[in-house]
Amino acid sequence: MPGQRKVQFANGEIYHIVIRAIDGINLFRGRGDYFRMIHDLFEFNNLSPVISTQRVFYHRNKNETGSDPVSFERRERKLLVEILTFCLMPNHVHLLVRQLQDDGIRKFMQKFGGYATYFNKKYQRKGHLFQGRYGAVHVKDDRQLMTVFVYIHTNPIAILYPGWKEKGIKDAERAIKFLGEYRWSSYLDYLGAKNFPSITNRDFLTNLMGGQNDCREFIEDWLNQKRELYDFEVVAIE
Repeated sequence: MPGQRKVQFANGEIYHIVIRAIDGINLFRGRGDYFRMIHDLFEFNNLSPVISTQRVFYHRNKNETGSDPVSFERRERKLLVEILTFCLMPNHVHLLVRQLQDDGIRKFMQKFGGYATYFNKKYQRKGHLFQGRYGAVHVKDDRQLMTVFVYIHTNPIAILYPGWKEKGIKDAERAIKFLGEYRWSSYLDYLGAKNFPSITNRDFLTNLMGGQNDCREFIEDWLNQKRELYDFEVVAIE
């Protein structure tokens, strides 16, 4: 990102981080890749070096929903950042984090080279996987924080409706249902579904939003506004 001003990270402050794949290639080609990134979000967030993946286990829990939650070996960690929200998209990753350690964000982001090593080995490719510099925006107040909460968690709708943020949404109910089934973000955990609860600390934002139901309503109200935008644009064109 040439010309982008470098953000000075401070302990206790919150930042919206975006990691993008080089040349728009897909970071995730299957469920195994998504699970690997979930694993990495947990393991990389540690002042200590990353442990061998042999010490992390996946447990398949066959239940009514057919979900297969990821369980992690419990061990003491010293967190570099507090992950508040995340979203994995096909060619980029969104994170909302609070820095806990000096230089914590930079150290955390450096470890993502481990995912690149995994990806290149698995798919027999060479070269960089991520763009040279990740994007970072300092979140300065509660209003901006709530906006970023919505922005990150509604990002998957672009899979259904490309360009929806500008064009609006034809079917808000379909979009809401899609988000409720999209596993690769922290949204389900904010709704109490216990999807990947070990990754995020949700107490702060849940309280800020007013509770789990308010988290849901905030997202759904935003999407219904986008449906109104779509309806308005259709009428204007006709």
